Amino acid sequence: MKERIGLERIKELREKTGAGVMDCKRAIEQSGGVLQEAEKWLWKHGIAKAQKKSARETPEGVIASYIHVGDRVGVLVEVNCETDFVARNEAFRGLVKDLTLQIAAANPQYVSRDQVPAVEVERVRQEIMAENVGKPQGILEKIVAGRLEKYFATNCLMEQTFIKDQNATVRDVLGAKIGQIGENIVIRRFVRYQLGEPLH
Repeated sequence: MKERIGLERIKELREKTGAGVMDCKRAIEQSGGVLQEAEKWLWKHGIAKAQKKSARETPEGVIASYIHVGDRVGVLVEVNCETDFVARNEAFRGLVKDLTLQIAAANPQYVSRDQVPAVEVERVRQEIMAENVGKPQGILEKIVAGRLEKYFATNCLMEQTFIKDQNATVRDVLGAKIGQIGENIVIRRFVRYQLGEPLH
């Protein structure tokens, strides 16, 4: 009976994360059988694997599109990987599809914070400071730092909360997928169209 429950937990964790059977088993063991903790363990280890692969070239990949119900929002995204084999892989394609949904729903402006122009960061900083005039310098610095982090989490795709899992960011999901697939994956660029909105 105990073994059967173990297999059920492994299956459940595998369905949620897409990780391999042995990785799921190890994650459950490392987290004392708590599935939520096992999921966090997998995210962390996926990110560690992803960092090792981040320097690899990604000449392959796909450009995917998504048109939201009602035809008022459309998304194009380019996601790159190392080989054509992975570009055709179901797990990779699933990730790309999830990214188009994320972009449509959460409306990021940039892929990552390093793409935010310095002039825009400074504009946001000045705006926050103007709203908090008169506060002590130490407190003001903390407010500015916290609000800037919130700005990045709202406007940068990699730092947004993943729409399918509120406990993970898009960066976490990407890292876990890199760990699962075994190749570097890069979100190169995207564009989101909304009916009637001017292009930036």
